[in-house]
Amino acid sequence: MNNMWGSTAQFDAIYWPWPIAIYLFLAGLSAGSIMVALLVKWNKHEDNANSIWDAMVKAGAIIGPVTICLGLLLLIIDLGKPLSFYWLLITYNITSVMSIGVIFLLAYTPFAFLFAMMIFEKEIEQYKIFAVLRPLTKFIRSFAKISKNIEYILFVLAICVAMYTGFLLGAIEKIPLWNTPILPILFLVSGFSSGIAANILIGMLFFKGSLNKDSIKYLLVLDLRAILFEIPLLIILFLGLYLGGAKEFANLALSDTFYGTVFWIGVVFVGLFLPVLIAATALKNHAYKPLYIVINSLVVLVGVIILRYYVVYGGQALI
Repeated sequence: MNNMWGSTAQFDAIYWPWPIAIYLFLAGLSAGSIMVALLVKWNKHEDNANSIWDAMVKAGAIIGPVTICLGLLLLIIDLGKPLSFYWLLITYNITSVMSIGVIFLLAYTPFAFLFAMMIFEKEIEQYKIFAVLRPLTKFIRSFAKISKNIEYILFVLAICVAMYTGFLLGAIEKIPLWNTPILPILFLVSGFSSGIAANILIGMLFFKGSLNKDSIKYLLVLDLRAILFEIPLLIILFLGLYLGGAKEFANLALSDTFYGTVFWIGVVFVGLFLPVLIAATALKNHAYKPLYIVINSLVVLVGVIILRYYVVYGGQALI
């Protein structure tokens, strides 16, 4: 049995182990990072010819394709027969959530790479390390006239990928925590929040030369709103369990010695309370100190990982 954060031998069988939880996190992170990069590009620097050089845009352009590939690699490995993965790419059932998700991923992934190459076109031509990609620069330029349309399509696909992770779990009807219409929205919002945190973190660490304080302020406000939106979503999630005939499960999910602690300390305190406190303080005092912002980003990412772990493992272990 695959374990995560200690032994799960005391619980019922875990059929969807830790690679699934990490995959769900990485897919949401990828989609969120792309959405954040596009929003910064559109809303903060649309009239600026150098908008693509904003650190938050470049960070999202890197995080998006890299994390979705890592997530898919984990998913393939977890299948147990990774060499048979290609069957998912050539056989489809439009009534299957997994097949629909594969279609979204097949469309989203190349668009994410195309967006990254459009953002880093000058670096591809300038640095030897990217020499293997140089033949593609002419191909990339051919999309220049329709770049905005590509961005719109990519944004919609990112939303679909982020929500699909919730629908994927929701297809399992016997698990109350998964089989709820709120979960796709919760995963979309938390994925968006993780994308903000990751873009800020990578942007500040690796693209200091193009760092824009206005972009950081813009993203801190967005992150604060996203996290505040997560709170009622979690409340609605558990109210739905209470009113939908899963009252005992809801009580156990909130009070279990292990998973209850994971929820209240990991999801609520670390993932919600601390980021709100740090972001609100920074916005109120205009104290955009790098250390505090980096800590805020790390706390948000940890909180989102814990949320995915809680949903995936707690949903299976507590039934």
